[in-house]
Amino acid sequence: MLEQYLEDLENRLDAAVEEELEAEWRLFLDGCCPGPYFRPRRRQPAPARIEWPKIRINPALKDLELMLLRELAAVSANVAEGNGQILNIRCNYGTTILPSLFGVGIFYMDDEHDTLPASHALPGGADGIRALVEAGVPDFNRGWGPRVFETAAYYREKLKPYPKLSEYIRLYHPDLQGPLDLAEMIWGSGIFMEFYDNPELVKSFLALLTETYRRFMRRWNELAPPLNDRFPAHWGWGHRGKIVLRDDSAMNLSPEMYREFALPFDRQLLEEFGGGVVHFCGRGDHYIDLLAEVPQLTGIQLSQPEYNDMEKVFQHTVDRGIPLLALSVERGVEPALAAGRELHGRVHCY
Repeated sequence: MLEQYLEDLENRLDAAVEEELEAEWRLFLDGCCPGPYFRPRRRQPAPARIEWPKIRINPALKDLELMLLRELAAVSANVAEGNGQILNIRCNYGTTILPSLFGVGIFYMDDEHDTLPASHALPGGADGIRALVEAGVPDFNRGWGPRVFETAAYYREKLKPYPKLSEYIRLYHPDLQGPLDLAEMIWGSGIFMEFYDNPELVKSFLALLTETYRRFMRRWNELAPPLNDRFPAHWGWGHRGKIVLRDDSAMNLSPEMYREFALPFDRQLLEEFGGGVVHFCGRGDHYIDLLAEVPQLTGIQLSQPEYNDMEKVFQHTVDRGIPLLALSVERGVEPALAAGRELHGRVHCY
């Protein structure tokens, strides 16, 4: 079943169109965008020549062919619409990849929701976390670990006979979250009291999660190197550096707590992997100035500008040469331009 879709997509890709789009992205990432903001489009849309199926996530989690077909369907839609997203696919097992290595319980949404699985916190509270810290970095052959690397190898094998797919579709790293997000998922909401009651255990756990992320990502880079040597992409947008960290849980911390419990571990990973982007949902303006001090930070992606003091965000990102990626036009870009705010060509939006 898969080959007909691979052939359809291979035949629709135009190397000149993709090269032109990537050249525009390089200009933006190099700080040379000619306009006030960056909203790229493909010069020529290429509609599908066959009907692509709708694959729900739960069946895809159990079947490598369905997983690849689901990922490629999104690529096909981008090419058909002619939008400016970089073509990319991933081993899409969601936020539970690294938590599953520590033995968390995974729960699956009903098929009708078409939503990735989530995880239960480990039982035992602080005692259970202390046992994890004492045990050290877990075996990568647990949980989703083997499946992630098996999927990456499968993708590479299936795309290899198709020159344009291999050249222009990036395989981006799986959702490894970030140390603080991982800590909350595994520990549960009780972690927020432990910042006060048991700070040294929290830091020890964050150090363990940082080391686990580091070793998993090193293995990823060894076993699933990029399909090509172009700049990386994530969620359809290009970026500098090699990783995208998630910092959703940081919205619950004061700036002082962020400085003590989150920033040092994020910094270690950004330094380790030659820089990268930090994503956060919700509010992040209360620590954006601290994060922006990290030299290896290559971009910020925030999903809800309406929850942030965007003037403060702009001051500590675009004014300092740090791009904002995938910012909402209606909720982020247009209000800024209407207020006369200079964006320096450093904001990307869909």
